[in-house]
Amino acid sequence: MRDLVRRTTAATPPDRDRALDALRALAILGVVLGHWLVTALVADSGTLRVESPLGHLPAFTPVSWVFQTLAVFFLVGGYVAARGHAAARARGERYGRWVAARLGRLFRPVGPLLLLWCVAAVGMLGCGVPWRTVHTLGKLVLSPLWFLLVLAALTAATPLVARLHPLWPFAVVVHVDLIRFGLGGPEALGWLNLPAGWLVPYCLGALLARRGPVGPAAARALLLCGGAAAGLLVAFAGYPGSMVGVPGAPVSNLNPPTLAAVAFGVAQCGGALLLLGPLRRALRRPVAWTAVALLNLCAMTVFLWHQTAMIAVTGGGLLAADLLGHGPLTGLHTVPDASAWVLARLGWLPLFAVALLVCGAVFHVYERGTGRARARARAREAAPVPKPRPEPRTETRHA
Repeated sequence: MRDLVRRTTAATPPDRDRALDALRALAILGVVLGHWLVTALVADSGTLRVESPLGHLPAFTPVSWVFQTLAVFFLVGGYVAARGHAAARARGERYGRWVAARLGRLFRPVGPLLLLWCVAAVGMLGCGVPWRTVHTLGKLVLSPLWFLLVLAALTAATPLVARLHPLWPFAVVVHVDLIRFGLGGPEALGWLNLPAGWLVPYCLGALLARRGPVGPAAARALLLCGGAAAGLLVAFAGYPGSMVGVPGAPVSNLNPPTLAAVAFGVAQCGGALLLLGPLRRALRRPVAWTAVALLNLCAMTVFLWHQTAMIAVTGGGLLAADLLGHGPLTGLHTVPDASAWVLARLGWLPLFAVALLVCGAVFHVYERGTGRARARARAREAAPVPKPRPEPRTETRHA
């Protein structure tokens, strides 16, 4: 363990902002824990269907405020992409090469997931598993991939949006929701908010990369104004209280993003900016930094495989219960309509984590890429940034 900590610390560039890596790690953990807590696979007449405790237990709604952390991920993504593109331009690297490298790192781990689930779906159908169950499991695994598609699109558009002020996409969200909910406009119009809503934190991150850090007063303003706006919209404008989708609900704050979700994301960004200072101080400790660095090295693997890990434990538990003549296991296969389910689900989380560790051990290699690709990436990062040529002086002679 000491050797791992020593090697991680030695491999970290001295100018790396460790707090940004910590924010990314917290965002990934929020998504994973959020999905594990608000997703229930209910066994019903030989099939599995998805239900959410948020639909049965309204008091559980604040959980979605804590674990819906996508805005923080887009904030960090915008910051890193804007700085990375600026550095690539300074090195003389072409846009095509830069974006191909970034999108390659983003999508390379997706292939094994798709291949495994295609094989699993064919196998399950061949073994007589009902189509409804196969569809439910496939949708559960593949639906989070929308996040990668949006992030990839924004990353590719970084040269265009890096200088876009966050208020512009925010204004788009305001007008879309006004037409959609206030004037009875078409529901399909809401999908304009899919890029516009996530452009708000992404452009905020790019703005920070361009202009430098904001002070605590500005971060507190984002936190308070965004939180107050989200609260007022939920309390008086009819927006759902949950910041994630709830099966069967008429309106989702996340699919597509609503003004309430975007305002809540602004508040999250403000809170994240306030955390930068404490995180930097905490991550001076080698052990803490090693934990954050290791999670960042396998962040995409964790994101892609966490639903598969939950499904593996749920399916294994269902088979074991059938073999032992036991009924559906509370917190794993039962309807999430009581506090007993919540307590039982908390007890299942360690098994989900173990299954995810197994998935990570098997599939992390695809996120790391080949040794040659890693060497090229290190060479690009280590390449010196050329200094701009000084402008020729123009002397002015005075009579």
